[in-house]
Amino acid sequence: MTRLVQIRGTRTAPEPPMTAQELPATSELPGVAGPRVYVETLGCQMNEADSSLIVGQLAARGYVRVPDPATADVILLNTCAVREKAEERVYGRTSQLLRHKKDNPDLVFGITGCMAEHLRDKVQKQAPHIGLVAGPDSYRRIGSLVDRARAGERVVDVALDREETYDGLDGVPDDDGVSGQVTIQRGCDKFCTFCVVPYTRGRERGVAPREVLRQARQLAERGYKEIVLLGQTVNSYVWEDASFADLLRAIAALDGIERIRFTSPYPVDFTDPLIATMAELEKVCPYIHLPAQSGSDRMLTAMKRGYSRGEFVDLVGRLRAAMPDLALSTDLMVGFCGETEEDHAETLSLMREVRFDSAFMFRYSDRGITYAARKLQDDVPDEVKGRRLQEVIELQEQHTRASHHARVGKRERVLISGLSHRGDRVLGRTPRFQSVLLPLGTGSPGQTIEVAISATTGHSLIAS
Repeated sequence: MTRLVQIRGTRTAPEPPMTAQELPATSELPGVAGPRVYVETLGCQMNEADSSLIVGQLAARGYVRVPDPATADVILLNTCAVREKAEERVYGRTSQLLRHKKDNPDLVFGITGCMAEHLRDKVQKQAPHIGLVAGPDSYRRIGSLVDRARAGERVVDVALDREETYDGLDGVPDDDGVSGQVTIQRGCDKFCTFCVVPYTRGRERGVAPREVLRQARQLAERGYKEIVLLGQTVNSYVWEDASFADLLRAIAALDGIERIRFTSPYPVDFTDPLIATMAELEKVCPYIHLPAQSGSDRMLTAMKRGYSRGEFVDLVGRLRAAMPDLALSTDLMVGFCGETEEDHAETLSLMREVRFDSAFMFRYSDRGITYAARKLQDDVPDEVKGRRLQEVIELQEQHTRASHHARVGKRERVLISGLSHRGDRVLGRTPRFQSVLLPLGTGSPGQTIEVAISATTGHSLIAS
């Protein structure tokens, strides 16, 4: 009989591995020694970085990552809870992966990440097949948690830790070996009314600059050419008297790193000194993901975004004045509580005014634990949300295609990352974060080459 173990502790030293007698036997797999773990990531780049951290901790415990869930002793699904569709995807994917338990009754299935908080109270009654639920601040202990789950306990560890930044821990990335991620900030203090992040990832805290630089140097030594700095509101980073601009300067000084990107910044945290630093540093890419959410002042106030439409547009102007070739992407939400047709029209007009190069677009969904879910009324009908979302998508499609067509005939410096999804082209990216398809045999991963852009698919550039 399994027993539910809820862990409420904060940072502790890793527990020693359980003995072979305490753990179930692993089935034999040629060339693989040790228990096998399959980790699948859903959601944002923060989750990708966390999966790397999880795999690193498990590797130190003797676990081996495998690419096929059918061969695993442990399956971990690293989840996102930001939007309803992400949550639905978790439930659907969980059902698909559970079929492997028929062939391996000892298989342990675990949920990690932001949805762990949602499952905390459901796991015992509604999800008996899930042996482990681990939140974003539990990964320092993930080895012992998995061991306990394999020994028959049903383990829940979703305690938030206002100090945990995983200082000193190394991940095992599953990436292209060209662009590497470094988390510089965890949690968020903005508390936008629609957002679950402060509740699922905790309060904002920065990673010490020495730790950020240690990880960046390590990536450079491994041959990575691009560093992507990650944080929920990455440009609000602060550590004692070190600012985000200071951190950019320090990373730009590292040998071997050719490009620096970051995501996601928050509009109100772009100071003039930061903008000047970005414009000055050649390694900082001329690309910013700048979440707008809405073009309506009334909606921005209801969302508690902390800026007006006019202030957002003014920021865009200052950024483009400092970096004339800047590419902008954004987040746009339709159907937030109380949104009228006039509010929606304001979002469309903002899109026409700014002309974002690309966008993540979605309809509002009630997340249960947010301020909006508790205090506001989700009163826009689903069919209206769907129609408004389609209008936003259609307009952005025009702008995205125009942005790509504007690059045809230009010469671009392209960082090669590998092969395209189909494997019939070489894939690279411009400093403006636009994908470029090149003929097979062009360059090699990690190499930066200059090419002439001859055509576009509307979503990718083509160099012949």
